[in-house]
Amino acid sequence: MTFSKTKLVALSLVIGCVGLGIGIIIGYFGIQESVPTENESIHKKLMKEISNGRIEQNLWDITRKPHIAGRDTDEKVLVERIKNDWENAGLDSVVVHPYDVLLSYPLQSDSNYVALLDKDGNEYEVSQKKELVIDEEQNDPDVVNPFNAYSAPGTPSGDLVYVNYGTIDDFIELNRNVGISTSGKVCISRYGKIFRGDKAKHAEQYGCLGLILYSDPADYTVSWAGVYPSDWYLPPTGAQRGTLWVENGDPRTPNYPSISSAWHMSEMEIPLPKIPVTPIGYGDAWKYLEKLGGAEVPESWRGDLNITYRYGPGFNSHTESKIKMYVKTKNQAAIIHNVVGYIQGGVEPDRYVIFGNHRDAWVFGAIDPSSGTAVLMEMVRAFGKMVKQGWRPRRTLVFCSWGAEEYGLIGSTEWVEEFQKELQSRTVAYLNVDSAVNGNFTFRGSGVSSLRDVVFEAAKLVDNPDSAEVAAGRSTVYDTWKLKLADNDNLDIPYFGGLGSGSDYATFLQVIGICSIDLRYVYDYSTDLGSYPVYHSVYETFELVSKFVDPDFKFHQAVGRVWAEVGRKLSDSVVLPINCRLYAKDLQKKEGSLITEFGEKMSDHGIDLKLLQDAIQMFATAAEKIHNIADALKPNDFYANRALNDQLMQLERAFIDVNPLPGRISYRHVISAPSLHNNYGNTAFPGLVDAMFDIDADPDQEGRWDEVRRQYSILVFHILSAASTLGPVTLEQK
Repeated sequence: MTFSKTKLVALSLVIGCVGLGIGIIIGYFGIQESVPTENESIHKKLMKEISNGRIEQNLWDITRKPHIAGRDTDEKVLVERIKNDWENAGLDSVVVHPYDVLLSYPLQSDSNYVALLDKDGNEYEVSQKKELVIDEEQNDPDVVNPFNAYSAPGTPSGDLVYVNYGTIDDFIELNRNVGISTSGKVCISRYGKIFRGDKAKHAEQYGCLGLILYSDPADYTVSWAGVYPSDWYLPPTGAQRGTLWVENGDPRTPNYPSISSAWHMSEMEIPLPKIPVTPIGYGDAWKYLEKLGGAEVPESWRGDLNITYRYGPGFNSHTESKIKMYVKTKNQAAIIHNVVGYIQGGVEPDRYVIFGNHRDAWVFGAIDPSSGTAVLMEMVRAFGKMVKQGWRPRRTLVFCSWGAEEYGLIGSTEWVEEFQKELQSRTVAYLNVDSAVNGNFTFRGSGVSSLRDVVFEAAKLVDNPDSAEVAAGRSTVYDTWKLKLADNDNLDIPYFGGLGSGSDYATFLQVIGICSIDLRYVYDYSTDLGSYPVYHSVYETFELVSKFVDPDFKFHQAVGRVWAEVGRKLSDSVVLPINCRLYAKDLQKKEGSLITEFGEKMSDHGIDLKLLQDAIQMFATAAEKIHNIADALKPNDFYANRALNDQLMQLERAFIDVNPLPGRISYRHVISAPSLHNNYGNTAFPGLVDAMFDIDADPDQEGRWDEVRRQYSILVFHILSAASTLGPVTLEQK
């Protein structure tokens, strides 16, 4: 029998196709049977490996010198130390990413200060230019004197006005209701309640010549304990450094990375503060506030200085005196660095679980951020040990040491901007620890609601570091969390807060829609402290932490264990532990709060609130369906699990708008973002709520309500869009 050349070719093609088909079938079923499932026993080895003693040594090493961003200790010494440690730990690769960014420093040779001026222009009652050295370790030439980064330089003088916390409501109260104009005045505000950059923004908005910031004893001390060095509360000379930049990332390259090819905006065009701002201690603030004239302030505006708090303007017994600010803070370009290490996943290497902590501190930073850095370094070592012993995560673990967070989340933002396409398509979650331990009262987790349960379950597996709590029968981190920080809506579970800004999760969540969490041990919030007491001061040292906060470093260890277990679970689980049902409940709760506060007014202006209710119900139905599908999946069905996980992973992206929120180039999340008036806060439905703020006072009522309708339509659209992402993986037939 003979075959023509054409028939031979055809026969070869048929045989080839049959062979290919058989190969695909064999490969498919081979994958179903051979894909490894989660190795849950690894968590016990990981927990045991994380050592409190090594964390203590890490913190000691990191805090020997001040390590402000842009200077050698942070950018060379610590970068090289972390890179070498991670390589020695056995990570598959470690990469250092440099960025050329705009930072800000005071002139050490010509320090900032505040003073009174007599009628002849002579200075008296001059504030301290540096904090009092209490322990010898604080007497370091690299300590940067108190300042507020990105303040405008200047020497304004004028009448003094007290503006309480400097919130937008405080300025409205003063200027609109009390009848005291802040225009042309030097204002003084106490720290607390809101982000300091928003205080400066409000002061500039209301015409202040300059802004003095101080830490009132009401917010940084307690009546039943002493101050440092007898306890951890802020002494009178302590001053809080901090940035005033209200956006995120390098101010010169908004939305784009500061890489070598970057175009830099002129500094004159950057929306940095136009007025001088500087911090002082409450010992100095007393000298000015006790002389202040004017009417007494209401009780809610009073702090704990031994004075009668008054509004001003001007002084009582020094009627011809003025207040003067002397600020020489200067912006300066610098090179910062991120250190990024990888443990490649064994099954899905193109899916990332990212851990992050920033490295830079205003001074020694033994709490912020070095408690977190010390934990990160030990956790990476422990994960590396697991890899050396033969374990490999299903998905890739990424460990990040960020630079220049204190200036405005700069390092993390530049990295996200540089790699945003890759990160959006591949990242499962971002897990942040900033200050691992800023108290020893209870653990606290915050984040997107879909990750709540994975944090809860991790906390249930970690031994309680508080011996008194263990003696009372609460053996795990979760037990104490549930008791001391319960959810007001359900006292049977701990409170799990939302995320605004203020740490490196912000750009991951708010710009590219990566579901994120933030973990830490906290102080007792019932004390009404504005933050942990020595925040951003020279007194935030290893000695303070080891003496007053965590002598055995077991609270640090507990944070590391929870952090590691959350990451292990997200990297190893066959089906991602992302709970869309919880997201639906959170949307319903936010909708209820919106209706309570603004519902009547919105309805009176013709806004159909049922549109939002129906959209959330559609989302809840879709969430229920996708979890029913997840429950029916077989662990070894690789492709089905992969497809479902991609839907879960992409859910958060559905809430990211193509345009930034009004007035904020760094935020695009329509469900949860910082308030326009407080960068630290977390506001539900931020675009809509900001459009409703103080709406009755707007002379352009028609234009303002049109903006409300626009923001409402954007919100409803995104919730409907998110519901569709959870639906079947098919296109609707037209």
